[in-house]
Amino acid sequence: MRVRVFYHDKCFDGACSASLFTRFHRECVAADATYEYHGLVHRAGALFDESEFTGDENAIVDFKYSASPQITWWFDHHQSAFLTPQDHEHFLACQQDAACAGRKFFDPKYTSCTSFLAHIASTRFGFNTGPVADMIYWANIVDGALYESPEAAVEMAAPAMKLTLIIESTQDPEFIPRLIPLLTEMPLGEVLAQPFVATLLPPLLERHQQAIELIRERSEERDGTIFFDITDHLLEGFNKFIPYYLHPNATYSIGLSKSSFRTKVAVGSNPWTKADPAKMVNLAQVCERYGGGGHARVGAISFPPDQAERARVAAAEIVAELRAKNPLP
Repeated sequence: MRVRVFYHDKCFDGACSASLFTRFHRECVAADATYEYHGLVHRAGALFDESEFTGDENAIVDFKYSASPQITWWFDHHQSAFLTPQDHEHFLACQQDAACAGRKFFDPKYTSCTSFLAHIASTRFGFNTGPVADMIYWANIVDGALYESPEAAVEMAAPAMKLTLIIESTQDPEFIPRLIPLLTEMPLGEVLAQPFVATLLPPLLERHQQAIELIRERSEERDGTIFFDITDHLLEGFNKFIPYYLHPNATYSIGLSKSSFRTKVAVGSNPWTKADPAKMVNLAQVCERYGGGGHARVGAISFPPDQAERARVAAAEIVAELRAKNPLP
């Protein structure tokens, strides 16, 4: 059996989800299967190329729903999991069919897709999560921003944090597919020590320091909200906690960045904020108004790379809205 696994690209949770799906599927579904990996990114326009759904089975993990009949497995935990109301209706109809419902799963209450997939695999299929408990733990820490402090998030002492830096920064389309199987085969520290991984780290740590200084120079915090524009640098894969490291009293952060395939508006909230959670703005809903999405506490919007001005207007509107709704006294 040939299985194609589609995952949220340049995302630690996406890579971990793909690795966990592979191990679960091999142990509980098809021991003789072979696996191929294909990263998916949020971009303006169509998110899927259905001509790529060519496996005997095709799985999507940690990414939006596809109604394609070629998709046989789906796991996601994002509040904005459905691109259209029709996709949501298709999923709900699927849940009325036992065979379909037994392979497509959604629950936005989970911190990471990895932990959600682990729960389903263990409770529905008898998969043993014990050997991969450390990876599941770190997927929750990384995707849920559950670090003890901004310093822990930005100074990146743990192997999982260094792997996250590499995953989010790589421009090599073969790197993450090569990395994915290792995440559930060995401890994360050993994964980081693999020569094809370890050699990438020193220049990225230097680039990380440059990103800190650039965002320090470009960012402004007012009324509890940070804004910065670094679209003149190809620096989309920066550490998303840098703004709070530099402005620890802020509640929200809006950052404009650019890559070869999109202009991105990143909209986040400070994991260490003292603001009342009940007064926080649902950022997924804000991003959905512009065609983006995410979670209640963090989201993003993608514009075509030649539409930076549209992205800039959207960012300015969101900055104004969040500054007006500052939950801190």
